[in-house]
Amino acid sequence: AVAVRLSGPGPVFFRQQRIGQRGQLFDVLKFRSMRENDDSDVTWAVDGVDGRVTPVGRLLRRTGIDELPQLLNVLRGEMSLVGPRPERPFFVARFGEEVARYADRHRVPVGITGWAQIHGLRGDTSIPERIRLDNHYVEHWSLWTDIVIVARTVKTLFRRDREEVT
Repeated sequence: AVAVRLSGPGPVFFRQQRIGQRGQLFDVLKFRSMRENDDSDVTWAVDGVDGRVTPVGRLLRRTGIDELPQLLNVLRGEMSLVGPRPERPFFVARFGEEVARYADRHRVPVGITGWAQIHGLRGDTSIPERIRLDNHYVEHWSLWTDIVIVARTVKTLFRRDREEVT
């Protein structure tokens, strides 16, 4: 939090509307990793290319620490530890028109990590493939699957060659 505060003007926490289970709107919390801007609700951030990302933000994204405040979303019941990642309303509307069965992923609580994420689909990756894996998770849910997802997520956090994530 101190590093984010010292990285430039703006709040420590970034709040953004996301769509959760059954289409419910909520504000997701993250540590701010970008300079303040007015287009974050409709602009897709591409790691390594997006000049809005601060140097501290790059580190936060690479390590996943920027997502840590979402534990508050979990405690509030807006998210789960595991489930499809929540998306911004603009993109939910767009993907809902472009990708078959996109809305099916909203049958369960959204999560901090998920089946698509442990298969490398995070950030600027294939939306249809991400949706396919999200829906596979929803249709084949088990406690064991959630345990595997959490374990693989933790393992990924400690890998040295980890790619940047959004």
